[in-house]
Amino acid sequence: MGKDYYRTLGLARGASDEEVKRAYRRQALRFHPDKNKEPGAEERFKEVAEAYDVLSDPKKREIFDKYGEEGLKGGAPTSGAGGGNGPTFTYTFRGDPHAMFAEFFDGRNPFDTFFVQRNGDEEMDVDDAFTTFHMGGFGNISFPRGRGAGGQEGGGCRKQDPPVLYELKVSLEEIYAGCTKKMKISHKRLNPDGKTVRTEDKILTIEVKRGWKEGTKITFPKEGDQTPNNIPADIVFVVKDKPHAVFRREGSDIIYPAKISLREALCGCTVNTPTLDGRTIPMVFKDVLKPGVKRRIPGEGLPYPKTPEQRGDLIIEFEVRFPDRIPPSSKPILEQILPV
Repeated sequence: MGKDYYRTLGLARGASDEEVKRAYRRQALRFHPDKNKEPGAEERFKEVAEAYDVLSDPKKREIFDKYGEEGLKGGAPTSGAGGGNGPTFTYTFRGDPHAMFAEFFDGRNPFDTFFVQRNGDEEMDVDDAFTTFHMGGFGNISFPRGRGAGGQEGGGCRKQDPPVLYELKVSLEEIYAGCTKKMKISHKRLNPDGKTVRTEDKILTIEVKRGWKEGTKITFPKEGDQTPNNIPADIVFVVKDKPHAVFRREGSDIIYPAKISLREALCGCTVNTPTLDGRTIPMVFKDVLKPGVKRRIPGEGLPYPKTPEQRGDLIIEFEVRFPDRIPPSSKPILEQILPV
């Protein structure tokens, strides 16, 4: 049986457009992954977005009401002239649920705790390394236009283009100490005549704070392409951790996988543990270390985002290397020493 978009939004058939909007707002806030960390919340968030995409569009909703999800996605006939069947209509949800959410809330995610605002033309050394982004095409990706953004004539109501999200990759060392990222963008701007456009370059500066978590969003309002028929999109950078050669991150803790031999696991060992700031901490272990066991070094992890003067832990995770073979002469000795 196909999806029931009304049930997904908690609505009865025949709900008004305003009821659909209220229901989407309620369910999207409930299942947004920034708020809801339960398993399956991300998938429910996507389902809510798909349901709203269908029920907020009169044509899609009409076909869904007549033929259900199977008819909507399988190619329902549309009405042609003279009462005959017109061209086949097929639907596939390819939207970005996060972009839809941000567009619904006028380009602002209500769970964002901050936005980086523009402060005019920043003073900086333009010879510094920066990444170039071309508005209207990050590579082959073009800025999407919001519903009703184009084709408006006369006094039509303009809508802001949906926010455009891009990854801001940072290393663990940069999160540890904080850093400055500079992004050179090239975007379209209206000329004084209000009809033609020109291309302008601009450098956006992001001050990456110590301890920022992966998924942190930095928003530059209305820095997308500008045309006579739209309100420019917000540009949103989303923090993404770069893979690290030594550590992996778990929140504000960092994990160091330590490989030890079976003898070291049974008889004790010293692990020279590296830190993110280049030090080495010798850790002596005299007890038996089982595969996967963890030991903490308090306060040697990443800064906490809200209290950067405090830090998480460095966690040593042991991986025990077993020998490929044991000499036959050693087996009786091991059988006498090791417990059953």
